[in-house]
Amino acid sequence: MKILPWEGSTVFPALCATLLAWRKSAPDTRDLPWRDEPTPYHVWISEIMLQQTRAAVVRGYFLRFLEALPSVRDLANVDDDALMKLWQGLGYYSRARNLKRAAEVIVEKHDGQLPKDVDALLALPGIGRYTASAIASFAYGQPRPAVDGNFLRVAARITANPIDIAKDTSKRALEAALASSYPTGRDAGLLNEAFMDLGATVCLPNGVPLCHTCPAAQFCLAHDRGTEQDYPVKAALKARRKERRTVLLLSCGNRIAIRKRPARGLLAGLWEYPNLEGKLSKRAVHAHIESEGFDVCDIAPLPPARHIFSHIEWELTGWAVTVAAMNEPPLMAAEDRTDAPSSLLWVRRAELADTYSIPAAFGYFTPQ
Repeated sequence: MKILPWEGSTVFPALCATLLAWRKSAPDTRDLPWRDEPTPYHVWISEIMLQQTRAAVVRGYFLRFLEALPSVRDLANVDDDALMKLWQGLGYYSRARNLKRAAEVIVEKHDGQLPKDVDALLALPGIGRYTASAIASFAYGQPRPAVDGNFLRVAARITANPIDIAKDTSKRALEAALASSYPTGRDAGLLNEAFMDLGATVCLPNGVPLCHTCPAAQFCLAHDRGTEQDYPVKAALKARRKERRTVLLLSCGNRIAIRKRPARGLLAGLWEYPNLEGKLSKRAVHAHIESEGFDVCDIAPLPPARHIFSHIEWELTGWAVTVAAMNEPPLMAAEDRTDAPSSLLWVRRAELADTYSIPAAFGYFTPQ
């Protein structure tokens, strides 16, 4: 059977009207600070932060980011290490790099103001269809559906549509099906909030949806058939590649050794603790460090950890290593590549908290 794009989409006009009324009548209990003042800059920063990150986590980061960088021009001029420190813990650091790159373009070509035109927004680094639609609707009142995961889940259940929501064609088809039902002005943003809030608080992604409290239950084919948890449909994810790494918390007095990762690839350009491929024993670690020119005073095991990226899973073994002097060999790396990490930088322990951004993948070993 051929799956039609959003079959049953004739329900969307009534659904949109109902959800907009629900959003206007119900108190906003999610306490999301970017809704208080939906300027283009605030919407942009919040939407980039919210990618792959829960709203509850983003709240504190958003407020801290705006305090440090209150305008596009501030973002365009920020030092890279200061930017990464602000972003530390949010993950997917390419998002932060794209923010700065886009801010530089906005200052250069748009006089420091995010453009209203969606095509101009799409031309900026790191801004895709969803983010452009969110800025256009929330900040500029344009009738643009901002189709995110919550939005897609609601629509798939309402129409009992087995279409694969991970495909870009599915998202574009939903945008087209909803376009004629979208209002302008502040209501455009409120309707997008309604779809997002419904998916986040009622039409839940995991477990049983709260259909008895849903303002759209009367329209929902999946609810009518008792098949809510059959939707949405997603293609199976590829298995993550598993890697083992040994992390060295190398210390001398009050200083810890860190280094910068290569400019390309995973966690590009971020600071890390020296680490080696594989799961190394105490004897192997001792031999390697001495071969690099250090006089080892003590080696103690650290609790193992596991870190999951979108496509890689790291099994991490940690060793706390005390050395007699802060020798600086060319590299502390198992790989011998032209893009290998930089040589060691010895920093005070307080600087790890205040200045240098250590990604969560290595944060398990940060000294307290």
